[in-house]
Amino acid sequence: MGGNKQLKTYTAKQADIKRQWHVIDASGKTLGRLSIQIAGLLMGKHKPIFSRNLDTGDNVVVINAAKVRVTGNKLKKKLYYRHSGYPGGLKSISLEEMMQTRPTRVIEHAVKGMLPHTRLGASMIKKLRVYAGDTHPHLAQVKTTVNTEAKETTKKE
Repeated sequence: MGGNKQLKTYTAKQADIKRQWHVIDASGKTLGRLSIQIAGLLMGKHKPIFSRNLDTGDNVVVINAAKVRVTGNKLKKKLYYRHSGYPGGLKSISLEEMMQTRPTRVIEHAVKGMLPHTRLGASMIKKLRVYAGDTHPHLAQVKTTVNTEAKETTKKE
């Protein structure tokens, strides 16, 4: 059993992190399944250098957020709450109203709940950009698009 062979654990450094841009089309996708995929990209779980204590994730652009779908009776029954801090200041809005007024907030809210609730999670959510339509101002940065059907990333030439 002799020998001094010890395995070394790889620790990612800030210089090792290379960020990519991913575009995800949300039209016709289920909200929860889409949010899981986005959260994984933001955290960097798809990379071999993933570390829980570092932000190794990529930038994600979500288009067609207004066309995301939900199952069951969630449009009417799912409620988003906020409180002003004053007595009686609790306000609620249904998913249906939120989709009509601010459809981007639905995806942002779902993804934010799947990220760590720390300063690290706050830095991860800053790399998410959600747009209701199919146009976005990040065409110069984007080099990859994510195919949510086959769970693979394809490179544009």
